[in-house]
Amino acid sequence: MPTHGKVAPHVHLSIEVDGGAYAGRVLRAKAAEFLRKLGKSRAELSILLTTDGGIRKLNRRFRGKNQATDVLSFPAGDEGPLPPGMPRPLGDLAISLDTARRRAAEDGRSLSFELSRYLAHGLLHLLGYDHEVSPAEARRMARAEGRLLGLPGMLDDAQGMGGDPLQPAPGRVEGRPGAGRPGKRRGR
Repeated sequence: MPTHGKVAPHVHLSIEVDGGAYAGRVLRAKAAEFLRKLGKSRAELSILLTTDGGIRKLNRRFRGKNQATDVLSFPAGDEGPLPPGMPRPLGDLAISLDTARRRAAEDGRSLSFELSRYLAHGLLHLLGYDHEVSPAEARRMARAEGRLLGLPGMLDDAQGMGGDPLQPAPGRVEGRPGAGRPGKRRGR
């Protein structure tokens, strides 16, 4: 599909949950949009859409937490040189469609917006944001979520942080502390 001179991000999607086609379309479109907003048009991202059972296994294996969660982030790691024209791998996200459906229904949000929240949160983890490091970092991440979504994100809900989500976030936007291990996420 032509992008009218724009480089399109590479988004790989794996769906291992029944009835996930719509969610997959939402995630693919939103991932391309968010990557462009983040200045990552030449990036590559892999997304796994799974069940609560599937994400629970990943959470147990990589974080030692035997519980389902909403999203897990696995940064790609090294940012060494790449051959010309090759997309920069950001990493992998795993998103639970079961959790997204349940939380959307409980909180009165559309499934599309709930998935967008998980995607924004996970992408920011891939870029080095970590809300568990400090309250200041949590506020920066919450503002970045808000800029991607156009509305307050997951951290605003979870931590009651409020504030203006559309104000530029001071500090880093890039960086990969802890590259190669999954991003920290609290379970729901």
